[in-house]
Amino acid sequence: MNKDKTKYTNWTDLEWRKLEKTVWKLQKRIFRAKQKGNVKLVKQLQKLLVNSFAAKSLAVRKVTQDNRGRKTAGIDGVKAIPPNRRLQLVEELKISHKAAPLRRIYIPKPGTDEKRPLSIPTIKDRAIQKLVKMALEPEWEAVFEPNSYGFRPGRKCHDAIEAIYTSINKKPKWVLDADISKCFDKINHNYLLGKLEDIPKRIKKQIKAWLKAGYMEGQNLFPSSEGTPQGGVSVLRST
Repeated sequence: MNKDKTKYTNWTDLEWRKLEKTVWKLQKRIFRAKQKGNVKLVKQLQKLLVNSFAAKSLAVRKVTQDNRGRKTAGIDGVKAIPPNRRLQLVEELKISHKAAPLRRIYIPKPGTDEKRPLSIPTIKDRAIQKLVKMALEPEWEAVFEPNSYGFRPGRKCHDAIEAIYTSINKKPKWVLDADISKCFDKINHNYLLGKLEDIPKRIKKQIKAWLKAGYMEGQNLFPSSEGTPQGGVSVLRST
């Protein structure tokens, strides 16, 4: 899977359609293996994906070119990586049991005077998060409820509106609007990790490292005992 990397010397030479097709085929195989209950094959394919040059390249492109937050630095101060550095970052991406602390910033809440905290990972950690998301997302898509829409690929708010309309347009029904207070801030780490029993151990250790990394506010380090970080790739919320 990594044999393609030897022929690329410049970021602009990468054949994105080919790389996307390679990753899509792997994700499709993961999805089908999960549907069939073949846990062993799911793990094998996930390991293959996170070690592939194609997936690593797409992860780096996403966080350094496509994402709106690409110019926001983590605690290392690195942002807006130029093309000649991106291939090097691809080579550096590796699933491990380590994660850098996040940088805490505050952004205004729309319509209020309050500000909400965001915790920003380093660009390298963001790229690894994207890589892990590519591997886990098709597994979970195979078993998610059909009428769930949050953090789902290819689904938008309008899809949820259409589903609600289809369900209630024939006869009167109750519609309940619920919001869990500080949902992401209070998620239990052990419970979340317990939902990931069937994934490769290295990926689980990496996710645990992200959960426990803590954040830096000024020169002070604050450890994390609960909740998931908001400010990086939404891999932890997608599971």
